[in-house]
Amino acid sequence: MDPIKGAVAGAVGGAAGAYTMQRFQEWWQDLETRAAPKRRAHAATDGATDKQTDEPATVKAAERVSKKVLDTELTVELKPVAGEAVHYTTGATIGAIYGFVAEVLPPARMFHGLLMGSIVWWTADNMVVPAQKLGKKPEQVPPSRHAYALASHLVYGFTTELVRSLVRTVL
Repeated sequence: MDPIKGAVAGAVGGAAGAYTMQRFQEWWQDLETRAAPKRRAHAATDGATDKQTDEPATVKAAERVSKKVLDTELTVELKPVAGEAVHYTTGATIGAIYGFVAEVLPPARMFHGLLMGSIVWWTADNMVVPAQKLGKKPEQVPPSRHAYALASHLVYGFTTELVRSLVRTVL
């Protein structure tokens, strides 16, 4: 048992999980668009026109960091890169915490990372993001978006545990 090695392996797993989660979300959105292009086009015109409200929580978080740390606004060109940086940093950080805990408390690895993924979904999407005013409250989100977010975090959790366990055998 070595919690530091566990944290390192978890960070690598978390970064891999963030990558896989992002690819899964792109696949889901592509599938959704192909499955119902007319419904999606109609929904796009009915939604909020304010781009700020449509930005991902990761971009909103990056904007806050830029304002508070650098005392500057993010340019439109930098927003996607900054959002990805927040996404991967968050994924690796959660993975490191998970890897540390998994080393000390092996039952944390239950269900091959799916338990962790569901806990991260619940706490991040339904508690932290709304509390920080980076997204809507859970009751304002349609069930289909909750399903999308939960599935994304299950992919994250599974990948994080898979990669964490592989890296940990090497460390």
